[in-house]
Amino acid sequence: MRITSKHELTNSTTAAQIQKIIEVLLKNRNIDDIETFLHPPHPEKTSIFDFDTSYKKSIKSVFKILEKAKADKKTVVVYTDYDADGITAGAILWETLHKLGFAAMPYVPHRVREGYGFSKKGIDAIKKEHDPALIISVDHGIAAKEQIEYAAELGIPIVVTDHHLAPKQLPDKALAIFHIPLLSGSGVSYFFSKAIFKHFEQTVDEQTQRTLRANFEGDYLALAATGTIADLVPLTGVSRGIALHGLHALTTTKRAGFIALKKQASIEHKPITPYEVGFMIAPRINAVGRLEHALDALRLLCTTSPKRAGELASQIEGHNVRRQSMVQSALKQALKQVEALPDPLPKVLVLTSTDWHEGILGLIAARLCEKYYRPTIIMTRSNEFYKASARSIPSFHITDFLRGHADHLVGVGGHAQAAGFTIEADKCDGFMKALQKSADEALSEDELKRVIEVDIAMPAKLSTVELALAIADLAPFGMGNPAPMFTSNIEVASARTMGATNKHLKIISADGLEIVAFGKGDMHDQMIAGSAWSVVYSIEINQWNNTTRVQAKAKWILTKEQEDAS
Repeated sequence: MRITSKHELTNSTTAAQIQKIIEVLLKNRNIDDIETFLHPPHPEKTSIFDFDTSYKKSIKSVFKILEKAKADKKTVVVYTDYDADGITAGAILWETLHKLGFAAMPYVPHRVREGYGFSKKGIDAIKKEHDPALIISVDHGIAAKEQIEYAAELGIPIVVTDHHLAPKQLPDKALAIFHIPLLSGSGVSYFFSKAIFKHFEQTVDEQTQRTLRANFEGDYLALAATGTIADLVPLTGVSRGIALHGLHALTTTKRAGFIALKKQASIEHKPITPYEVGFMIAPRINAVGRLEHALDALRLLCTTSPKRAGELASQIEGHNVRRQSMVQSALKQALKQVEALPDPLPKVLVLTSTDWHEGILGLIAARLCEKYYRPTIIMTRSNEFYKASARSIPSFHITDFLRGHADHLVGVGGHAQAAGFTIEADKCDGFMKALQKSADEALSEDELKRVIEVDIAMPAKLSTVELALAIADLAPFGMGNPAPMFTSNIEVASARTMGATNKHLKIISADGLEIVAFGKGDMHDQMIAGSAWSVVYSIEINQWNNTTRVQAKAKWILTKEQEDAS
């Protein structure tokens, strides 16, 4: 494990030095247009046509079929994904169509019975129940060539709105495709829905127009920001604007579903940051689709009844608690499997079970990928198939890698660091042998050595309130714009555990810096006064009892020997 810094600071944090630090941080994030980065335009001012001018032609066919569907009172189905990005995307589009007077219905596939995205089973169900004039996908569809051809044979036109990695063969039978990889699925839905609203705005009364305008300036941005952060989309460019303005809207929203979710998470009176979205709000939305049917999550986000929202949020909390328990149990089993593997470990971890619920596979893969720092694939048996989720390290594009083995797979899709696929059970052995062989060729040993990259190495005493306030202007932090990380060599003055179960650690350095290390309470006995450590951390403002001070949040705490170890 090695710590590398792109800049070293030794003198005091004067105003000029703080400005220099901010410049270094912006340079590290490849930010050229600083003014736009610091003050991103409100997404309400951006059009879907700003992403691709060809969409002006594509959307005309969408408007034409929507106009006919509305006149004929035919159903328009919004076909969503079941994760937080898909559910928020679906909520934006379904509610927009509903308020514009369309006979709109949401369709959320069941994770186990239908799987991700379009399926013949799902299309058949929609045909039988709604006989729709149109199906619009949100957060999926770009890789569903075969399924869209099937829908076309049934006489159902499909419009695709998606952001996932496009395959070589696009679904050419789709009526129109709006594919914007720079955004989340909810981001694409936001701009697509806004274009529909602008076209049909004059067909509804003034009160509805005002309501929808307010939603695109507020609640729909809150939904889009939730999906953007939950799906780990880089918070740069337009997505930064969605996150920045959407988080403000999420903090102040009066939407019953969000209020109920925030109450369940005990954050109803807090400013909402990417942390609250990523670790408190989105996991609750995701929990429904992981274990049950995600339609209840969409109902929660769209209901106008506080009573109904409270009931749904309570049910969702139960799913979330059950999901946490299932993950802990499955993770223990997965760790035992890894411990039983020969040393050295394979370059790609592949673990299988007949017991793990497919809704938690991605969570297990993410934990093991982080722990062992190598691409990880977690598979579970489902009848004659295995369902799998994969997570990867930054240098290894897992979806491209898996698509190189498409001849073994029923289907595969995803992003650079996350993927999912299905495989016939009798093809597993051949797949795993071929996969490990190509992994040995594609991954070098150096790529599997964790390198902790930080922005600046500096003495701990230079972490000041003034610096933390300047850094706060770069928020929100997330993928593509990570929280600035520093490294300092510290001497421990004192240390104590924190939390109801003493799970966390608080250290005071000899320089007076307060360092909080979540989940590292088991290191307390090593924190002897006078002992020396290298700490990798971010800094933020902590306000308590009318006192403002800087606080460091430790990501890594290493001895000098650990830091030097390769």
